[in-house]
Amino acid sequence: MIHSTLPRTARRTRAWRASRIPLALCAMVALLGVGRPDAGAPLGVTAQAPPGATPDRVGALFAGGPEGGHFCTAAVVHSDEGDVIATAAHCLENPSTTVFAPGYRDGKAPYGFWKLTGAYLAPGWTDGQDPDDDMAFATVAPVDGGQAGAVEDLVGGFAVAAEQPDDATVTVIGYPRTLETPVRCANTTDLLSPTQRRIGCPDLTGGTSGSPWLVNGALAGVLGGYEGGGSVPEISYSAVLGAGALELYRQARS
Repeated sequence: MIHSTLPRTARRTRAWRASRIPLALCAMVALLGVGRPDAGAPLGVTAQAPPGATPDRVGALFAGGPEGGHFCTAAVVHSDEGDVIATAAHCLENPSTTVFAPGYRDGKAPYGFWKLTGAYLAPGWTDGQDPDDDMAFATVAPVDGGQAGAVEDLVGGFAVAAEQPDDATVTVIGYPRTLETPVRCANTTDLLSPTQRRIGCPDLTGGTSGSPWLVNGALAGVLGGYEGGGSVPEISYSAVLGAGALELYRQARS
């Protein structure tokens, strides 16, 4: 288990994505399958994500609690203990004061707040902020015993799947800092490099770092990596989920 110790302000300046244009949300569309691209929604359009099984597995990360504001996104992934979430490594600079709220919407946390009990980051990130290692996992437990059982018991968890095709169609769900509801966008992807995948989706602004990249209902990456996830809100990136990330996942779920 490796915790990040880099200065908070430096990490934020370098890795978080600034909101450059107002978020223009489209009409709400219905999710037709768990994590699958919406058959009735056009590709490359960012819209509000309606409540449902898939968005409820995604949540906002807060600095110390709701009063601190949400700053990144994370998602519940399957584990034997039901207590593992996935996010970007640059979102876990202060895990001891970070809390997770799955299904967060309109100021309410229907499944409670969950404190981070462990953080799993690659040495390539903690030693040098290698964008190819900007993917991490964490374990969570209820804040002040507010919930019984595990978070996966409440909302379910995404499978983790590597070796996706270069042109995979990905659905991204995340929380811009300026909104109190999640947004989603699906589009085909391509490779910027053998280790970085990119997607064209507008308005994935600051706060969407760590958002799950879902392929047929399984997590195949998180928003982050190259340029901290992207320097403009129209193009986003994810490190390709490879052997290193799978080893972190194994450690987190064991």
